[in-house]
Amino acid sequence: MSKYTLLDEIESPLDLRGFTLEELGLLCGELRQFLIEKVSETGGHLASNLGVVELTVALHTVFETPVDKIVWDVGHQSYTHKILTGRRDRFDTLRQGGGLSGFPKTKDSEHDAFLAGHSSTSLSVAAGLARAKRVRGEKGSVVAVIGDGAFTGGMSFEGLNNAAQEGGNLIVILNDNKMSIGKNVGSLSAYLTRLRTNRSYFKLKDKTKSALRSIPLVGQGMVEAVSSSKAALKNVMYSTSFFEEMGFVHMGPVNGHNLQMLTDVLERAKSLDRPVFIHMETTKGKGYEFAERNPGHYHGVQKFNPKLGSEELIPGDNFSEVFGKYLTGLAMRDENICAVTAAMKYATGLHYFSRQLKGSGRFVDVGIAEQHAVTFCAGLAAGGMLPVFAVYSSFLQRAYDQLLHDCSIEPRHVVLAVDRAGLVGEDGETHHGVFDCAFLSSIPRAAIYSPATYSELRYCLRRALYHEKGLVAVRYPRGAQPKLPEDYVPYKANFVHDAGESLLLVTYGRQWAEVHAAVELLRVDGINPGILKLTKIFPLDPAAVEIAQGYDQVVFVEEGMRTGGIGGHFAAALADRGYTGTVAIRAVEGFVPQGTVYSQLRGLGLDRVSIVELVRSERKKIAERVRFSR
Repeated sequence: MSKYTLLDEIESPLDLRGFTLEELGLLCGELRQFLIEKVSETGGHLASNLGVVELTVALHTVFETPVDKIVWDVGHQSYTHKILTGRRDRFDTLRQGGGLSGFPKTKDSEHDAFLAGHSSTSLSVAAGLARAKRVRGEKGSVVAVIGDGAFTGGMSFEGLNNAAQEGGNLIVILNDNKMSIGKNVGSLSAYLTRLRTNRSYFKLKDKTKSALRSIPLVGQGMVEAVSSSKAALKNVMYSTSFFEEMGFVHMGPVNGHNLQMLTDVLERAKSLDRPVFIHMETTKGKGYEFAERNPGHYHGVQKFNPKLGSEELIPGDNFSEVFGKYLTGLAMRDENICAVTAAMKYATGLHYFSRQLKGSGRFVDVGIAEQHAVTFCAGLAAGGMLPVFAVYSSFLQRAYDQLLHDCSIEPRHVVLAVDRAGLVGEDGETHHGVFDCAFLSSIPRAAIYSPATYSELRYCLRRALYHEKGLVAVRYPRGAQPKLPEDYVPYKANFVHDAGESLLLVTYGRQWAEVHAAVELLRVDGINPGILKLTKIFPLDPAAVEIAQGYDQVVFVEEGMRTGGIGGHFAAALADRGYTGTVAIRAVEGFVPQGTVYSQLRGLGLDRVSIVELVRSERKKIAERVRFSR
């Protein structure tokens, strides 16, 4: 007998309409149990999803997707939505190759309104969907669910500024999980919240307005007077004037785990012919003790034992940890060094810095605001400080204009610690760090380092801080350094193996490990290409290009975009020097779907076996060319 007796009855969101309120509450318990069980087996985002179970059930009880549209900001919290919209049987494949995405995707289901991998986009998307419905004369509401953290991103306010113009089919729900943008006002506030979200209150309010309007001559004036008095009281009690002056009807704060209150509020919002802003409070990690106690740790987890919690998994050394510890050590000796993060203190290793230099004013978490972070760093640099912005490669994409305009036209010495460079695995297309080399190398005077080992990371960070000027990036991958051969010489562009023939493999960063392993396999068959590993990858070291000129064939292998990538720059530099040999580039082309990093490398031809096949193919081409020339 199944342990999910109520959940087993759900084949589509419409099935929720037949449940009593008590049954819906029991269903929420089963959903939490299912989430903990499945995410512990596959890994994924847990705490955020546990916090929105009741909200998701209420949304699908009141609204009818896909006619109504639900836009999830970031999409981390869309797992319950996926379960209720017919994808429960695919949860064993969550975030795996060819499996269920960890984010909303329109190709996965008609119930997913829009792809959501980065933060602070939902209001702009929802405003666009609402406008499209209005112009096309289509029915249905558009609901944007946005977290309080996403409101630290400037784009959310840009969207909010225009969203209220889209009329009565737009509802914005602020999921406030205690990183509050505003304080509640004690027990009276809670009482007024209960009163204002009660169904009877709404009915009485509408009847009162109708009765007042029916009074000849003075009725409408009485309605306006009552509304003015109510607005004044709300401004005092709730401080809602900001959202209401933007054009929204403001509701809340609402208990995000009270199904009756949630359904009442959503029904009311749906009935109004005005845009509505609902402030909802939730507990991140709700219903799972480990996640409630440490929600940050359970934001994204690997596989774990649900009875013991994921704290049992103690991570070993990785590039982020090594970076954070080393930067902290440098900052202890150099009072000009500042560290900046965009809501990723722990993920980027900067918790060491924040702890050791607490109270110094030299650590700043700007929230989910990468554009501001970059220009803020430019301001720090202009003021004589030495700022280091630690950021995931995929999130740095959001700040290209600031890198170009604020850091480079008038050069500012800003150091970018670009974490998660390269392929990242299960998060897929929205999170791969494969574009940074292409867009950073387009910025005049920018410098880029790409260490392959921990010692090189420390070396590159010192070089970036004390030997470079202007904008400089040090990019490094997720996870641990590769196993090193005994004869490996770190730091500079160098040969790892002397060549026995006229083919040279050129690479950088983590990809060096796959290239080195491929050469080891080739040497078994008597094939011994040279290897040139770059550490400072842009601008290119003229000495490295000169080395490559001594070979008849150059094969550039890159865990980054082919278009605009370092391989293309290297080929162009060879051509400028009159190189007459052949150049082949193996790099990323297009968007890479989710899966393990190894499966992604294999699919792109960047794993060691594929590199062996590439070398053999290039040697064969040369041999054929020589044969025909004779």
